[in-house]
Amino acid sequence: MAESERHYTLPVPTFKKPPKLLIVVAPYYKDIADQLLEGARTAIANVGGTSETIEVPGALEVPNAIRIAARSGDFDGFVALGCVIRGETSHYETVCNDSSRGLSLLGLDGLCLGNGILTVENRQQAEVRADAAGQNKGGGAAEAALHLIALTRKLGRKSKGIGFKPASENIIIADDGPDSQIP
Repeated sequence: MAESERHYTLPVPTFKKPPKLLIVVAPYYKDIADQLLEGARTAIANVGGTSETIEVPGALEVPNAIRIAARSGDFDGFVALGCVIRGETSHYETVCNDSSRGLSLLGLDGLCLGNGILTVENRQQAEVRADAAGQNKGGGAAEAALHLIALTRKLGRKSKGIGFKPASENIIIADDGPDSQIP
């Protein structure tokens, strides 16, 4: 059983400049979400970081909210929290797969995020995983985001990008003065 398994976890990074994270939580199962939040907030505070929290209706909305918030440039990283418990229909697979896929795409797009959306068979599994004093999957998700923030700060550089520039970057504004030249 997974409860008795021991796994290696990386040491939590330290920061010269405190990171700022956004926690996006789907409180569909409020008691589970509250435990996940407690763990995430504690992990962030333990490295001197700060966090803001927003709530969305369900797990499917978490990636969308993160994408909206990422456009602001106000956050170093993101923590996705929620819980999906298998029900009687195939909706479980849709929610699990699509929320996970959305988060993965955001990560591949360069966002530093930790996925703490639990996908479980029953409430008991959720309670064990969410417990901030136990498996602490909320804290684990925050620590994953913190590791990626540290990695980005260490290795990240401004990229010139690949492919075509958006049309908005190709606009040339001439002053129409006698010495103006269009490059």
